[in-house]
Amino acid sequence: MSVASAGSLQPQPSWNLLEDVRQAFMYPFMVNAFRAGAIVAVLAGLIGWFMVLRRQTFAGHTLAIVGYPGAAGAVLVGISATYGLFAFASIAALVIGLVPNTGGRGYSEESAVTGTVQAFALACGFLFVTLYGGFLSGANALLFGSFLGITSDQVIALLLVALAAAAVLAVIARPLLFASIDPDVARARGVPVRGLSIGFLVLLGVAAAEVSQITGTLLVFALLVVPAATAQTWTTRPVLSVLLTVLIGVSVTWISLLVAYYSPYPIGFFLTTFAFAAYLISVGWRRLHTEERRAPLSVRA
Repeated sequence: MSVASAGSLQPQPSWNLLEDVRQAFMYPFMVNAFRAGAIVAVLAGLIGWFMVLRRQTFAGHTLAIVGYPGAAGAVLVGISATYGLFAFASIAALVIGLVPNTGGRGYSEESAVTGTVQAFALACGFLFVTLYGGFLSGANALLFGSFLGITSDQVIALLLVALAAAAVLAVIARPLLFASIDPDVARARGVPVRGLSIGFLVLLGVAAAEVSQITGTLLVFALLVVPAATAQTWTTRPVLSVLLTVLIGVSVTWISLLVAYYSPYPIGFFLTTFAFAAYLISVGWRRLHTEERRAPLSVRA
């Protein structure tokens, strides 16, 4: 959604950056967009960092995608689409986590289960839309987000859910990190690896449902994956990497909102493009730095 499509005249930027920022904050819908964007960027950064570390990006993608049939099902039965988003994402997370690993193939077996869940969820979504029979209002918002349609009550709801998820993550963060890096040793030390895996998947489902309300189900990765992948190219220190992930996510979100405010193009495009650009720059810098360290001294001279 662009500013023009939100019902306001397309504003024009000036050479005064501070004045441009002040003008953007004059409208309540932009203030709510900045607040909501910061909330989901922080939560996505915290959960997404562990998701990238545990190589569960496909699970995150699936938990975001199943939000669409969840929202369609909720609309079909006459309740808020938000309930469907959280319900379907949480149920899908439990299904993925509770399927036992009988083949000893770890994440590869989980990927097969995840793909199966995604296919079934999309089939349910198609059925729900067909049964609804009419035009599913807000379908584009469900797929591509609605930054500019967030109300103050929704901001508070997003904040409460994010605080609850962050509090749970803070409690399990240390053993979860141990189980993510070396699950066999962690299991031998008495860490409940399977329980942590299921609990993290539920948190991931909650985060995907929360972020998809802002970015849409198709653009969740812009905040859930890209900032974490970018930060992990800069440092391997967990705390510093998590903080850098959150900083990148919030910065990309706010810059995208500001640029989109003065543009007729949708915010999701800028959000994804800026996040992708940050990732490419980080990977390029990392590769150059690695090649310089490997270069012989004679070549450096």
